[in-house]
Amino acid sequence: MRVIICGAGQVGYGIAERLAAERNDVSVIDTSPELIGAIRDSLDVRGIVGHGAHPDVLEAAGAVEADMVIAVTLYDEVNMIACKVAHSLFNVPTKIARIRSQSYLRPHYQDLFSREHLPIDVVISPELEVGEMVLRRIALPGATDVVRFADSKVAMVAIECLEECPVINTPLAQLSELFPDLPSTVVGVSRNGKLFVPHSSDQLLAGDLAYVVTTKDQVRRTLGLFGHEETEASRIVIAGGGNIGLYVARALEQRQIRTRVKLIENTRERAIAIADQLRKTVVLHGSALDQKLLLEADIEAADLMVALTNNDQVNILSSVMAKRLGCKSNLALINNPSYHDLTKTIGVDAYINPRNVTISRVLQHVRRGRIRAVHSVQKGAAEIIEAEALETSPLVGPQLRDADLPSGMRIGAIYRDGQVLKPDGTMRIKPKDRVVIFAMANEVRQVEQMFRVSLEFF
Repeated sequence: MRVIICGAGQVGYGIAERLAAERNDVSVIDTSPELIGAIRDSLDVRGIVGHGAHPDVLEAAGAVEADMVIAVTLYDEVNMIACKVAHSLFNVPTKIARIRSQSYLRPHYQDLFSREHLPIDVVISPELEVGEMVLRRIALPGATDVVRFADSKVAMVAIECLEECPVINTPLAQLSELFPDLPSTVVGVSRNGKLFVPHSSDQLLAGDLAYVVTTKDQVRRTLGLFGHEETEASRIVIAGGGNIGLYVARALEQRQIRTRVKLIENTRERAIAIADQLRKTVVLHGSALDQKLLLEADIEAADLMVALTNNDQVNILSSVMAKRLGCKSNLALINNPSYHDLTKTIGVDAYINPRNVTISRVLQHVRRGRIRAVHSVQKGAAEIIEAEALETSPLVGPQLRDADLPSGMRIGAIYRDGQVLKPDGTMRIKPKDRVVIFAMANEVRQVEQMFRVSLEFF
């Protein structure tokens, strides 16, 4: 696949890194010679210094033969015009744009991105995506990652196995026998930095991070089975009143009436503006690193500190300070992957990587076949994929025990006619089933092949 990426920042770099590793033909455009130089030196991609919305620059990047343009610069207007130029002058089949301003995304403006106006096939709003992920993590405090599939009827949760976890040192097959009515399947395990797909004879150990696929209704029971029965936070302090912080605060007001929220915003004008938009949230003006202001926000009595500023260092340090001042737990937004491995050792309980959220959305449209959703885990070491089974799929027909599934792949759930089915050896996949699969990175191509239309079908 030939792909042009406009924007060589953290998101653009991350997308280019993933696509280049999969041997796609990738060109990256950015106005910064330094960013283009860095991407040329580290990745097998073409780097072009220039404006991503200019026709001559897009042509130099290979727009005439491109299959996809992904516009993820810092500026919404540049992203939109880049897609418009790619469509009108070069007839690029797929255009993806990152749009951050919520003004463009209001429901009554939904026709803006149609083919007749601004022809953008996929609009990605990182603020909305990350905001929803933050809300899911708040609602399920025992999970380190939560993603929904199949019309939100299926959930993938990443759960840390603690020393007192009741399911450790027990073969996975035995867990199914002990809890036959629990539709949960352990599809992946991260142990000592190594990710693998477990077999039925494998056991979970203390310190493991288990990736579990289950139904939406059984997530809390599954967390309890793993020893996580943390209560949902009722007193929350949010650091950062940007688009994400405002979205989360507003959603908490609407969805969780009993939750008390206080929000800290460093810019006075912004603090006044969001205070006018929020009905019950207490907005404080000042720095989240100001200990006096944290105490004024009653941080010592808070259940959760959520740090959502646009500065990684502020998010990390304010989370650590909140914990030391008595806050029960914290959740930080961290863009720079270099900080991720340090979080546990310095006192950050959990973090969200917004770059990974955006990359996962892009991969959903890069993957070939009937792929409905993709979520990347462990820095791209594996993917959770929701795909629709076709009549020509090799998975359709035989019992799962007879299907030729690679060892690096495991089916977590099957969604059929509005019902979620837990897979077992006797089950047969039918056409139009939506299958949720955990696949190691080297098996993703195999998943794509399983869910593509065969030429023989025609």
